[in-house]
Amino acid sequence: YKVVIAASDTFRAGSIEQLSLHAENIGIKVIKHTYGADPAAVAFDAINHAKARGIDVVLIDTAGRSEINRNLMDEMKKLVRVSNPDMKIFVGDSLAGNAVAEQAERFSDIGLDGSILTKVDADSRGGAALSISYITGKPILFIGTGQGYDDLEPFDPKWLVERILP
Repeated sequence: YKVVIAASDTFRAGSIEQLSLHAENIGIKVIKHTYGADPAAVAFDAINHAKARGIDVVLIDTAGRSEINRNLMDEMKKLVRVSNPDMKIFVGDSLAGNAVAEQAERFSDIGLDGSILTKVDADSRGGAALSISYITGKPILFIGTGQGYDDLEPFDPKWLVERILP
């Protein structure tokens, strides 16, 4: 697959540079605007870039959302309307406890297709995966098991059961 990334986190200081560095390390182009730009406009430009160049996949990186920040969730809904994505994936930090489940619940308002759970290697029990899957009614697709670019594994429900019930 050919991939491009939309740097739609135009809010957090350093986010565009951080994403650009990681994308450069793995050979993926980043479409970016300036800080404060409309995240939906960045996504729109990345999609047009991909269409014009026969690129298969556009990954849209967005700002993290607090489970209680309505404005950011409204921005996410706008981004979904503008980009009309084929797939919407919630990425949550397994170490965030109940907060990650609350975030997933809010994200389910945009019509999630699944989730990716990060930092599972540092989570002693893995209960966040169970909570997210239950709350959203959608599968956990992948888990992050380390800090490397290749440390993403397909989620195995048997693995979760063995962690929760040793």
